[in-house]
Amino acid sequence: MKSPEILAPAGNMESLIYALRSGADAVYAGGKRFSARSNAVNFNNEELAEAVRICHGYGGKFYLAVNTVISNDEAEDFCRYIKFTAEVGVDAYIVQDWGCAELIRRCVPNAVLHASTQMSIHTAEGTLFLGENGFSRVVPARELDKKAIRRIAETGIETEIFVHGALCMSVSGQCYMSAFMGSRSANRGFCGQACRLPFSSCGNPNANALSLKDLSLIPQATELAELNIDSLKIEGRMKRPEYTASAVGELKKSLGGEKPDMKMLRGIFSRGGFTDGYFSGERSDMFGVREKKDVTATEKFLPEIHEKCKFERKIYSVDFHAEIRKNKPFSLTATCGDVSVTVQGEIPEKAEKRSTDSEILAKQLSKLGDTVLNVGKISADIDGGLIVPVGKINAVRRQAVSEITEKIIKKNTPFYQITDYIPTLPSRQNSAVTPFSVRTFCRNVAQLKACADISEYVIADSAMIFSSDSMEEISEYREKIILSPPRFIADEEKTISRLREIKEKFGINRLLCHTPDSIAIGKKLGFRLHGNFTLNIFNSFSAEYMEKIGLEDVIVSPEMKINQIEKMQCGIKTGAVIYGNIPLMLTRNCPIKNEVGCKDCTRQITDRTGRRFSVVCTSDYVEILNTDCLYMADRLDKLKNISFGVVMLSDESPQQAKDAVSGKKPSSKITHGLYYRGI
Repeated sequence: MKSPEILAPAGNMESLIYALRSGADAVYAGGKRFSARSNAVNFNNEELAEAVRICHGYGGKFYLAVNTVISNDEAEDFCRYIKFTAEVGVDAYIVQDWGCAELIRRCVPNAVLHASTQMSIHTAEGTLFLGENGFSRVVPARELDKKAIRRIAETGIETEIFVHGALCMSVSGQCYMSAFMGSRSANRGFCGQACRLPFSSCGNPNANALSLKDLSLIPQATELAELNIDSLKIEGRMKRPEYTASAVGELKKSLGGEKPDMKMLRGIFSRGGFTDGYFSGERSDMFGVREKKDVTATEKFLPEIHEKCKFERKIYSVDFHAEIRKNKPFSLTATCGDVSVTVQGEIPEKAEKRSTDSEILAKQLSKLGDTVLNVGKISADIDGGLIVPVGKINAVRRQAVSEITEKIIKKNTPFYQITDYIPTLPSRQNSAVTPFSVRTFCRNVAQLKACADISEYVIADSAMIFSSDSMEEISEYREKIILSPPRFIADEEKTISRLREIKEKFGINRLLCHTPDSIAIGKKLGFRLHGNFTLNIFNSFSAEYMEKIGLEDVIVSPEMKINQIEKMQCGIKTGAVIYGNIPLMLTRNCPIKNEVGCKDCTRQITDRTGRRFSVVCTSDYVEILNTDCLYMADRLDKLKNISFGVVMLSDESPQQAKDAVSGKKPSSKITHGLYYRGI
């Protein structure tokens, strides 16, 4: 059984140092831009270069989070930044945006790519697909159980699992709540944590129906190691250094077979305790908030952590060999593994009293102080009657330590091929279809039948896919149907089997792709592929890549402004959502079930301002819909450079569904979403 990497968060330099001194094998951090934790202190370029050096001096890795989506206008700055970070030697890039991944490859062909959890990977097929597309490591969704994690780990692609820290209510990469409620996009790194505010399904002003406890799988660390997980990741780039140190230390203990101090970890930070509900499959007690007792417990544990992190952690053993020869400069060779340096001092003098001997040399050469180096073997060839003053021995030792440290850093720093690539938008313009067409996302058979004749395509929700009766009813529209698989695929084998069955039995051969998982499954089964907005296509480079991997068209991110959509330049057809209550969250936990139970389901939650959000439940996941209906039928002339509009239905009657497709203004409160106000 291999020992997995301990991967720690570093929101600033102090956290990075605490992580390494506590036993982390690697850290992940972000710069001042392009990072999903933009509210952390993060690292400017000078600090980033020093942070990488420190990590490599420890023999550790430094993974750079560039895990936001970028706009066309940011591409040049992004490439410039990637080239700089390659020069300083970051070990890998954590990426969400398909376009960013492609730009990194063009700038640094041999760069190492890790697929961020923001990519929403939850299947083995999706993992393999990312491996085929140049990603060496995948960070799957945090919402997976042990069985799904095992399947992913068995693919052979490096697997990195979150084991400690905050849990978002929504599946990462699939949350638009902060963006639509406050113009602060999680996909752009500015999440406002709206989910931590009061929400209730029954009018309880003190309820926090969207706030989960923190995750901790630290007690299960050896079990994860047995699953051949490559990296155990701690969340917390916005938390204090002591949090990082304590989590790293207890994880290291747990991997070594010791019992971790969960009381101490809870005291440092928790939200009413910890949960392992996703991993274990027991999701009945996962909700919690930061309580006063959680806050007051912290100070008790800080002095002990400070003491543990006061000095450098010893990593390497260095052997010294000294030569004191008559009429030759004092020579000291330091050797650490396959790295060696030799430093010379002055010619020894004749000793008037005690000459320099092995005892004196050993005493001075052992003074390595607060470094990552430990003294190994000390040997010497010494002519009698000579003296090297202690001060000069120490000076040579310090120089040897400095030089061998530099060699260690250099050895641990990757070398990259950096091109002179400057990003230019794809040369092909998106050829908009005339006349403008409409595709309708339908949640039930009645809606689909009502809209089939007036839509270019009708998209059949997963509830219909898994109902044999529903599929029989709608099969007459097979040429117009796009199948929408589950947005979260909890049972991979069942989903693949059912899609294969539908394709063979009914001849329906189009699939709406929500994440890389459904792209992978669709390609495997031979479907014609259409990209949903949940792929977070925010720039021309991402859209171009979707065409490259076989998609026929994509729906752009609803977080884009109209002028950004207008600047999209690509060969693949693009569409935009023009009607509907946008799903703001995709979650495995039902907030209503947790608060009042399924029997008393209200099908909605209310925030502190009284706004009501519909909750759509399936057997495997929940969608929380925006309270206002996006309506753009009166502004279609402003949505330039797109080929089709998407009408997203929720609980509309067949007649209301027809009205929506025809462009009739709904009676409910409407919004133009983020097309004008942006994020």
